[in-house]
Amino acid sequence: MEELYIGVDLGGTKILAGIFDSDHHCLASEKTKTNQEDGYDAVCGQIVETIHAAAELAGIDPAKVNGAGIGAPGSISSDESRVLFAPNLGWRDAPLKADLEAELGCPVWLGNDCNVAATGIHRLELEAKPNDMVSIFLGTGIGAGIITNGVFLTGATRAAGEVGHMVLDPDGPVCGCGTRGCFEALASRTAIFNKVKSAVNDGAKTLLMDAGDDSVTRIRSGKLRRAIEAGDELAAAVLGETCLYTGVAIANLCNLLNPEVVALGGGLIEQLQADMLPKIRDAALERIMPGARQVRIMATALGDAAGITGAAILAHDHT
Repeated sequence: MEELYIGVDLGGTKILAGIFDSDHHCLASEKTKTNQEDGYDAVCGQIVETIHAAAELAGIDPAKVNGAGIGAPGSISSDESRVLFAPNLGWRDAPLKADLEAELGCPVWLGNDCNVAATGIHRLELEAKPNDMVSIFLGTGIGAGIITNGVFLTGATRAAGEVGHMVLDPDGPVCGCGTRGCFEALASRTAIFNKVKSAVNDGAKTLLMDAGDDSVTRIRSGKLRRAIEAGDELAAAVLGETCLYTGVAIANLCNLLNPEVVALGGGLIEQLQADMLPKIRDAALERIMPGARQVRIMATALGDAAGITGAAILAHDHT
C-alpha cells in the first residue's frame, strides 16, 4: 500500500494543506484564509477541513494517511507537542498535536513554520546537499531556518533563528516586538505598508492607494508587483529599501555563519523575485567578508509549497 502524508503550513493569514506520497510529491493541495479572530478551536477546525478538502481533491481517504506534519508560526515546546506562543494567532500553550491527532486519527508532528519550510527547500529542492544554509522568508513578517553543520540551529531555549529581530537601525521604526529598527520593521510587507501609508498621508500618490480613495489599507505582494511593473515610483523606492536591508541582513548572517546557501522565500520573493533578487545580491556582496563570498544567494523554486513540503517530510521522517 502506498504511503501517504499530510503537510500543513499554518499562518496568521492562510492555511495551506497538501497530500504527499513517499517521494514528497504533492498529489493535491488546498488553501483557506485563517480565521484567527475566531479563536483556537475554530482554527483547529479549519485545519481539519482544509486537510479533508485536499484529500478529496487527491481522491484519497484521509483516515488512510500514515501521518501529518504541521509548521506553526511560533515557538514549539521541547517535546514538539504544543505551540507555546504564536503571536500572529494569539495562541499560548496550545495543545495542537493532541487536538489534531484526535480529529485526524493519525500521528501528528509539529515544527516551527520557518524550520519546516527550510526543511522542504533543503531536502527536496537542494537534495540535502548544503551542510550550512540559511533560509529567510519575507512576508507579513520575517522568519528564518538555519542549518549549521547539518542540523538546525535551535539555541539553548529553542529560540534561535529569529533573524527578523536583528536590529539593523537602532533609530528605526518600532517593531511589533517593541524594539526599534528590527529587520522585520524595515523590510517585511508590513514595513512596506507602513512606509507607503506614511508617504500617502504626507501627500504622495501611488497605485497602491485604494480604488476611489486617497488611503492605503492593504498591500498584497501581487499588488505591489503590479504597481512596480506600471512604473510606480513610490512602490519602487520602498521596495528598493527592502532589498537594501535584506542584503545587509544577509551579509551579517554570512559573516557570522558562513553558509553555503542563502535561500529566500515568502510572498514578497515569490511575486517580486526578478526585481528583488539582483538588488539583494548586490547589497549583500558589498558587505560580505571575502572569506564568505562564495555563498549562493537564491530564491526557492518551491514558492508557497515549501512549508507543506517540509511538513510532509517531517511526518515521513517520524513515521
